[in-house]
Amino acid sequence: MSVLTAPAASLSPAVPNAAGPACTLQRSGSLWQLGIEAQELTTNIGQLAEQLEADDDTRAQALAELEAALLAEEHNKAALAAKADDTCWVIEHLRGQAAYRQQQAKRLTELSRSDASRADALEESLVLVLTRLQPTATRFSFPNHELSSRKSQAVEIDDEDALDPQWLSFTTTSKPDKAAIKEALKAGQLIPGAQLLSRRSWRIC
Repeated sequence: MSVLTAPAASLSPAVPNAAGPACTLQRSGSLWQLGIEAQELTTNIGQLAEQLEADDDTRAQALAELEAALLAEEHNKAALAAKADDTCWVIEHLRGQAAYRQQQAKRLTELSRSDASRADALEESLVLVLTRLQPTATRFSFPNHELSSRKSQAVEIDDEDALDPQWLSFTTTSKPDKAAIKEALKAGQLIPGAQLLSRRSWRIC
């Protein structure tokens, strides 16, 4: 079901309709009405953006609806610029939100690491005291908790250089040297399995 429901204001008859899904990313009327429609337009674009992570059909429909709305203003530069500008607002908002959430995720990761470290230190201290009081104990029971232990074995390497090669394992990894390949391709060299592509990057400012 499309998120772009028809607004109260009617579409301007001077603006041609684009083929594709019906959409209401349109502006018309007084300055007050334009302000209301600008907010509605940004909201609608945001709702379309939410569908871009849905299944392929929903994503394709959302993209088609947005493209149709922009193409509808092909002969109206001011309206096209307004819609494109509102789309940029949504893009900037999403990127700002992503940056904030990434920062929060980093902060929470650090807090989690700190909590885990303090928990480990407390557990180590508790075990130290309990085993000092009862050196032969392998399990401690409390009113609401139980502290149990199990035996395990682990190898500790004191001096890796002193080990005979038979006790060493070797791994090799490889990856394309893109910098060298790029320079060779720019110089006209043909490299099977690689090609030089020209791209244009865009940035909202």
